[in-house]
This record gives sequence, structure tokens and C-alpha cells, in this order.
Amino acid sequence: MTTIDPDDIGTNSTDNTHFSTVLSARLSRRSLLRGGAASAASVVLGAIGLSACGGTSDSPAAPPPAAPAAPEKLLGFSAVGKSLLDSVVVPAGYTATAIYALGDPLDAATPAYKNDGSDTGFENRAGDHHDGMEWFGLDADGKASDSAIARGLLAVNHEATTDEKLASFFLHAGGGTTTLPRPAAEVDKETAIHGVAIVEVRAAAGKWEYQKGSAFNRRLTCLSEIEIAGPARGNRLLVTKYSAGGTKTRGTLNNCGTGKTPWGSFLTGEENFAGYFTRAATDDLARGNDKSVAALRRYGRNQGAASRHGWESAGADDKYQRWNNSKTGVSADGSDDYRNELNGMGYIVELDAYDKTALARKRSGLGRFAHESAAFGKPVAGAPLAVYMGDDSRNEYIYKYVSAANWDAADARPANRLAAGDKYLDNGKLYAAKFNADGGGQWIELSVANPLVAGYAAYAFADQADVVVNARLAADAVGATKMDRPEWCSVNPANGEVYFCLTNNSNRAVEPSGAQVAPDSANPRAYSDIKGGASLQKGNPNGHILRMKEGAAGAAAGIFSWDVYLFGAEASADPGKVNLSALAGDQDFSSPDGIVFSAATGICWIQTDDGAYTDVSNCMMLAAMPGQVGDGQKVSLSYPKAGGGALVLDTHVGKAPTRDNLKRFLVGPVGCEITGLCETPDGKAMFVNIQHPGESTSHLDIADPARYTSQWPGNAGYGAGKRPRSATIVITKNDGGRIGS
Repeated sequence: MTTIDPDDIGTNSTDNTHFSTVLSARLSRRSLLRGGAASAASVVLGAIGLSACGGTSDSPAAPPPAAPAAPEKLLGFSAVGKSLLDSVVVPAGYTATAIYALGDPLDAATPAYKNDGSDTGFENRAGDHHDGMEWFGLDADGKASDSAIARGLLAVNHEATTDEKLASFFLHAGGGTTTLPRPAAEVDKETAIHGVAIVEVRAAAGKWEYQKGSAFNRRLTCLSEIEIAGPARGNRLLVTKYSAGGTKTRGTLNNCGTGKTPWGSFLTGEENFAGYFTRAATDDLARGNDKSVAALRRYGRNQGAASRHGWESAGADDKYQRWNNSKTGVSADGSDDYRNELNGMGYIVELDAYDKTALARKRSGLGRFAHESAAFGKPVAGAPLAVYMGDDSRNEYIYKYVSAANWDAADARPANRLAAGDKYLDNGKLYAAKFNADGGGQWIELSVANPLVAGYAAYAFADQADVVVNARLAADAVGATKMDRPEWCSVNPANGEVYFCLTNNSNRAVEPSGAQVAPDSANPRAYSDIKGGASLQKGNPNGHILRMKEGAAGAAAGIFSWDVYLFGAEASADPGKVNLSALAGDQDFSSPDGIVFSAATGICWIQTDDGAYTDVSNCMMLAAMPGQVGDGQKVSLSYPKAGGGALVLDTHVGKAPTRDNLKRFLVGPVGCEITGLCETPDGKAMFVNIQHPGESTSHLDIADPARYTSQWPGNAGYGAGKRPRSATIVITKNDGGRIGS
């Protein structure tokens, strides 16, 4: 929700085939989106559900109409309205309480957080920008427990920091230094608040609190030692001054979505890592314009690009110089500099929440890109495991990893969780998704043995390690479908279908130029949207949620069917062009980001990270009871061509929700993102993260709390000071029941 959203980035300049090219609707939210004679597009709603369209591997069949289902389960709370208040709003009968916020001490020796910019020791404090999160239960003896409901560990991602003009301005006394070089003391604070935290929480007498001084509490930061695992381990692409053998790296960075493995370990995704590094303006020449230049550009690091925070400027110490991704040494392999350092970021990282002695592992087999969450398909004994992932940048791809090892139920409670990860996550196949206009699609293997990969003219892959490290280039090579920023994904436990939040895409255009691309069947909208009567937002500013159903082979299937579960839109937007899901006022939303299915209730929780609709409401969380792929209808979008005639684009839309099976549950404070969700096994306590409240505060206003756009959670009675803080809240039902039911 910053003026320039660091998440809304794109480096995909390939011309992968799209389903159609259409012309811009050029519609405003407040007027033309509601319809009228000036409308630039028309829609025809199919009168029947999706029908089968062929059954070959090149054109997999779309699903037949769904069989009669059991009576629909409805949501048991009254929807909350939109809100611009600086508070957390939940339905009547529920209570939301902050329990763990930026700066909270994790050990007994660290003093309470003053929240005035003077605090230090962040290696032993809660980090910033709380994001994805998972629950790991503890029994009364402190042992791992799948059934514990009153004591557990939260594994919390600390993605980034609220910054403007280089500095993390709420973290420093005067707002921080906004010119280079940056002071080392400031940089040390900022690097320490990134990463992951393991923090113990307990409920006593109905009140949840985090446990300062718990032996389980710990942090991973930008400087923590981490193993490289999988195909890239020991490869020349991972050789650095820190690890000449290419087997280790320092730190995990920009941690966003999460996952929990079937064997009980924690997965964290490294998202927008590239912007933390810099390259000299002459680095292409220093590298001899070799293929590493093409790889760096594809991952967003052109020579001369400034880093996000200027951490490399803090001094000659190695911990600062590692942020300079230039070739500065004379070695042939990079063992005397950090030219390959960027290749050590961008992975799914696995750690054991219960064991602080075990080094975390970067699972390179799952590919390197701007990772969000990692969602497992339901394990089936004797069959491989599937892991679903998205690359959160404009016009990037959806991926699937399939393990070589078949699932053994005995591994659900292994003696060594990371050894189980070695078994299932280091040896397998990586795929990218291609979506067809008929409601089907293919998983295309990203293998050096694939002729499309091996013969790719834009980049010469040396081996499979090269493929996984440069997965974006491999997906380019096979013609995967460019998507509208794939964010979190989650698997519906009721039927195994996979849901992806496609949060938005400002580079989706009906008359594409440069890095823009035309809409297609799986990403069918490109329109103009007026925010607050002034700001014009183009592309797909409201996003949508896509769902996929694997073919008969399950995890190993090479084909799938798909539809769009929900299109984000304002309720009053034109139902024939934008509000294709017919959302009502207590359901409408924009920019879906987090998505999590509850194991206890089956509810699908949808969270937003929005800048398009924040003139009307702060970011929110909705609850849904979705149906299944194929329960809706085909929609034909007809756009006039510039030279006359019309171009027709088909998409597939899920059954329109009712006000009983989709409704708004929570709205957050000003400037925040709602993200991360986990719950106790009984579904009676839910943990949700409130990220970067007050984000739109100006750096120049740091001295005047009255000018902060948010003072949460201090204004809710949590902690000292008025500077806003990212925080974890716990939600309970006042009658002790399950959340949402």
C-alpha cells in the first residue's frame, strides 16, 4: 500500500503465448464500471456449466457438471462492514487481542520495548512485518503434540520493514538516515528484524500470551547460517566468499508465505529478495557479459540498480559487503567475492520449530523465485507428494514440485524432521503450469532433459542445478502462462483442489507495450479503475482467486482443470465486466493475498493486501465455504478491436457466492495488510498477523505521533509508545466455540 509497492514488481519480458489480445475497457470505478453506453466491453454469460472439451494431454478435459452435493455448510457469524477505523474490527461475539508485536523481547535478558527508536538487541526481539505463520503444539511436558490446544509454538515470518527513503523509519529515533552511507548501527537493526521467529504462546484462564524467556524462542535473521540442500548444493552457482564449497549461505530474507510439511516441520518462502542487493554500473562488463548477466536481469538486478536499504554502504565488514552482488574479485569461480550471493536467496526454507540446534535448509529442488507459500496436496500412502507454489511478481508463474519418493505414513512423526525433508524435498521434479482456454491445462516439467529447456536460445542451462536456480528462465523456455502475481496458495481438505490468490497486476493491458501483456482466459480482466475520484489504476487492480483440480493421477498428474473461484471487485462495479462474481457489499474485496483452509472447520480464509480499494475500507479478511471446480459457468468477454470487429475471450467462473457462504469477518487498522493465519487444532483460537499498520506515514512526520496514519496496537492498549507496530493477534469466540462456525 506504499506509493510504490515493493511487491508489485515484474521482470518477465518474454513473449510467451497468451490466449488472446484485447482492447482496454478504460472504465472508472465510480461511473463506467457500473455500466452505461460508453462501456468498452460486453459479456455473455453461458447458460450451462463447464463442459468437456476433449481429452488429450494437449487439451485436457474441463470438468463435467458437479454431482449433487451434501447440504451446504453455512458460516455462523454476522458479516462486519467496511471500516476506515484505526482498529481491528471482528464480528459481534468475538474478541481480537494483540499478543506479539515488533520489538517484544524473546529472552529474559532483553528489556521491554520502549518503541521510541532507542531499542537495540533485535536479534532477541520480535522482528517486523509479521507475515505467514504456522502452529506447532506442545503438551504439558514441552513435547511436540498434534492435539495440544493451550500451549504451542508460533513460527512467524518477519518479512520486511516499514521504510521510506532507505531507512526503517519507525525503528530509529529520528526516523533513520536517508542518504548513503547508512550507519552500521541502523543497518544492524534492520537486518535483525528480517527473517523468522519461533515464539511460545500459552492460554491460561482464557487469556493468551507469548512466553518471554521460553527455551523454544529463537530468531533466524539475515545473518543466520543456513544449509543449501537439493540439486543446487555444492554447485558453482552457489560459490561465494562465505562458502567456497557452495553448501551454505547466510540468512533468510523477505519471508512471506509459509507451509507445514506432513512430517511436522515449518516451510518459509523467500519472496522479494533481489532488491536488497546492488550491482555496480560496470558489472556486466566485469562479468564479461556472460550468461550470469541474463540471469541477474531476469531476477530484477540490472547493473547500477540501487539496493532497497543501502545495507552494503554500512562499512567494509563482510556482513555489509555481501549485499554487493558485483564481481569484485579475480577468481574464476566467485570464491573471493559475492557475485553469486543473489543465487543463495529465493527458496523455500525448511526448519524444525522444535529443535533450535538444527540448521535450516534451503530446498533448492522447489525452485528459486519470489516464493509465497508452499501448500502440500493431501498425502496418499504409496504415492508421491505434491507441493504447490506461486511466484509473486507481475506476469510470473505457478509451479508444482513432485517428490521422487512415495509417501510413507511412518514419516508423519519421524525422529528427525529435517531428514524427512531430505527424503521428500531434495529429489523430485519441478513443473510450471500452462492454462488453456477450454478450462484445462498442463504441468510442464522444468528439466535440463526437456528439449524446450535444453534448447532455449535466451539462456544455456548447464545442468539441473542451473534449472532450479534459474527456474524463471526455465519456465520462460517451456511457455508457461504468465499470471497476475501468484500469491498464497492453499489446498481444500474437502476435495484436494488447489486455490491460488492472484493478487493484482498493473502490467495487464489490452493494448500491451513493453513489459505489459494482454489478458487471457485464466487472467481475463484488464480495465481502468478510479480510486477516490482521482487516482487511475490500470490492469487488474482487484485481483482474483483461481482454483485447480488435478487429473486422475493426483499429485503426479500432468493435466488439470481450472476455474476462477472469485473475482475481486467493488460491489457496485459493472457485473458484466468487473464484478463477475456478483459480490455484495458485505463480500466485496480487492487484492486477495493470504489464503488458508481451516482443518477444523473447512472454512477458507481470504486475506487482502490492497491499495486499490483503501479509500473505502482498510484491508480485510473474509470467510468462505467454496464449492468445487466446474460448479459455475463459462463467461465470454467481448472487446471491440481498434480497427473494427470484436475479439472474444472465454473464461470460467465459479458459482456465485451467497451471503451465507462468503462474508467479511475482519477489517484491520489503517495502512495495514492482513496476512498469516493458523489456529489451534480445535479451531477455537485463531492467530492472524497485522502487518505494517501506519505504512503510509511520511518519514518527515516521525516526530509527531499525531501525524502517524496509525497508532495501533498502542491505541488498543498493547505496549509502550505510539509508533505503530506489526503484531500477531489472537481471535476467540466469546462463547468458547469454533471460529467462524
